[in-house]
Amino acid sequence: MAVTGDSGGRLILCGTPIGNLEDMTWRAVRTLREADVLACEDLQRTRKLLTHFAIPSPKLLVLNEGNERRRLGELLARVAGGQNVVIVSGAGMPGFSDPGYRVVKACAEAGVRVEVVPGPTAAVSALVVSGLASDRFVFEGFLPRAPGQRRRRIAALTDELRTLVIYESPHRLKATLNDLVEIWGDREAALVRELTKVHEEVLRASLTSLLDAASLRPARGELVLVIAGATPSSREVPSIELAQRATELMGAGVARGDALRQVAKEAGVARRDVFDALVREGSG
Repeated sequence: MAVTGDSGGRLILCGTPIGNLEDMTWRAVRTLREADVLACEDLQRTRKLLTHFAIPSPKLLVLNEGNERRRLGELLARVAGGQNVVIVSGAGMPGFSDPGYRVVKACAEAGVRVEVVPGPTAAVSALVVSGLASDRFVFEGFLPRAPGQRRRRIAALTDELRTLVIYESPHRLKATLNDLVEIWGDREAALVRELTKVHEEVLRASLTSLLDAASLRPARGELVLVIAGATPSSREVPSIELAQRATELMGAGVARGDALRQVAKEAGVARRDVFDALVREGSG
């Protein structure tokens, strides 16, 4: 579909608060007031937002992961026809781990004007409050839900030197932390929950400590994990040394799992590396 950029219509990505409604910008309020069509991920949240700021409701369309491809033609036609189409997600920035990317791509390829009204994002907010290096980072969004796929993705990121930012749900947090510790070993991290809300909390600790905390008290709310990147080791610990140390601990009465975890922490390697060393050296 050939579209020129002089139709007067615009596609606008509008950031909205991730919790505290006081984070809404004046420009965002004006943008919603001027919208001809508001494509939103969550009708209930969007109506609440419009009511809070006394914004007359424009035409509302649901835009989510399941129907974004089907909405492309309609939204593109509306912009080409001179309408202002504004996209909002449930919270934060549309297109950033939320619907919007495909619509932007289609409009950009068609020569349609695309604008952005900046707003809060949980990933960047969690990164800067974590206390970990924020000059270079990698945003991974949600890891795969399937255990095998999740572990393969974590393994692929083992040597990533930049700080990692990951979204996670409360019911998968413990499993994810367990996989991170087993595959990466212990690292400094921060678990950030309920950003900008009444129960905002930042837990800065090692991955092992966060796993212990998650085992004692199940997490609630919206979660972001910020994890220190890999640190290049000054020397590779020989397999036999790992096996000997683990065997020594187990001989002293330490449970096998605890011995693997302790040796991994001491050597700065993943728990799996210690297990493999035991197998290779015939001690497993």
